[in-house]
Amino acid sequence: MPAVLFDMDGVLVNSEDYWVDFQREDIFPAAVPDEDVDVAETSGMNFREIYDYLDAEYGTAISREEFIQRFTEAAEEIYTDRVELLDGLRDLLTELDDRGVPTALVSSSPHDWIGMVTERFDLEGEFDRVISADDIDAASKPAPDVFEYAADEIGVPAAECVVVEDSANGIEAAARAGTVVVAYRIDAHGDIDRSPADEIVDSPAELRERVLETAA
Repeated sequence: MPAVLFDMDGVLVNSEDYWVDFQREDIFPAAVPDEDVDVAETSGMNFREIYDYLDAEYGTAISREEFIQRFTEAAEEIYTDRVELLDGLRDLLTELDDRGVPTALVSSSPHDWIGMVTERFDLEGEFDRVISADDIDAASKPAPDVFEYAADEIGVPAAECVVVEDSANGIEAAARAGTVVVAYRIDAHGDIDRSPADEIVDSPAELRERVLETAA
């Protein structure tokens, strides 16, 4: 039996629209004011690793503590006030459950951010596993570690897992883990490289159709 692993940001909720604006307009100008950093470089990464990446690649103008505080404050506003749930998600999860297909929410976000989403949209208990990159002592996306870990946790070989991802780093991570990758195209990421994906979809309806076909 296959399993379906859903990314959270940009897939389950449209938070990437807000995170991209936050990074372009707030955090990158504060952290690396003299650099023109493409948001795609850090999309899909854990926010703490974003700081490490920026510091190593460009040098940062603010402390790690200030960086984390800005992200934490933004997360609360984005997840509790702004985001909307993927259209048709509840019906998709119900159909997968009826078929006996296990599901997991797999995110680079910490558990307290994930909890804001699952609580707000009454998704607690809707997934067989809820996994944060914070659960493992390993590299963040584009490394495959979090998806390899999720496959082990859900008890399905990675090659039989379908991963729904939206970011370049997430798509690459899922492909490197050996999963079947459904890339969800969203405006926030523009013309990123989606070539590692097995399928590319452009709408919630198409996402639902491809997931059900691939997980059959």
